[in-house]
Amino acid sequence: MTTPSYKLSLPSVSAEYPFESHFTSVNGQQVHHVEQGEGDPVLFIHGNPTSSYLWRNVLPFVSDKNRGIALDLIGMGQSGNPDIAYTFADHLDYLEGFITELQLENITLVVHDWGAALGFEYARRHPDKVQGIVFMEGLLPPSFPKPSFESMGKELGSMFKAFKDPVQGNELVINQNVFIEKTLPAYVNRTLDEQNMTAYRAPYIDKEDRTALLVWPCEVPIAGSPTSNVELMQGIEQFMQTTDMDMLLLYADPGALIPMDMVPWYQEYIKNLETVYIGQGLHFIQEDQPTAIGLAIQEWLRRH
Repeated sequence: MTTPSYKLSLPSVSAEYPFESHFTSVNGQQVHHVEQGEGDPVLFIHGNPTSSYLWRNVLPFVSDKNRGIALDLIGMGQSGNPDIAYTFADHLDYLEGFITELQLENITLVVHDWGAALGFEYARRHPDKVQGIVFMEGLLPPSFPKPSFESMGKELGSMFKAFKDPVQGNELVINQNVFIEKTLPAYVNRTLDEQNMTAYRAPYIDKEDRTALLVWPCEVPIAGSPTSNVELMQGIEQFMQTTDMDMLLLYADPGALIPMDMVPWYQEYIKNLETVYIGQGLHFIQEDQPTAIGLAIQEWLRRH
């Protein structure tokens, strides 16, 4: 992702989060989620550094005929902050536990950023539980794994080198809270207002609550490390190329992790894939185009 140097004038997006909180015990920790509607579940999975708040304007589009559920990953949002490593494997373990506790079946996954990798891996392991996947701006093949920091470009490669450095990463993410204060607003086309920023800051006011935010960039597979996540991406790529599962890719212009010129790769390798262009957007496209995203998912669900 390259930091944009412009902002567009886009329609206002509601900052309200009008949902009742629910908590489910998983591995002795409370996992938070919000939900709306009844029917087969549509499970929204966020990534770094966000929470279920990211989906507040999209979730209502599915709740007319489905049970829309948006969870907070462990160590994020209003979920618990246990003393764990917060690796991808840890997050997947809690996600699997959450789905088991809620007894979810016939799931449609709606995923973003690291939530996309979590969703695809869950579907790969539990194809009997998942009906389809809607993905956008995901940390996925073919962008990852990266062979080197240099292959990411000078700016992005240097940034991830800093995040993965024990001293620099701690200073940037834990002390300066850079993911919330700089990265998040930089990758939204519109300017996030104070109510938005207050909501995104809320789970991470205290430094000790930012551990997951620091671990996520360290989990990005670059230059062969971490090995487990190189293998993860290889497994997801194989799953993409062999599954018959229905999928929907939503993409924006210019995008970040899934730019427009990458769409043909997914069209070639995912058998039952539909693609929808949702308009201008960078990485956190739910903050720029929630209506276009919601309508596209709603229409796709109607036909599937």
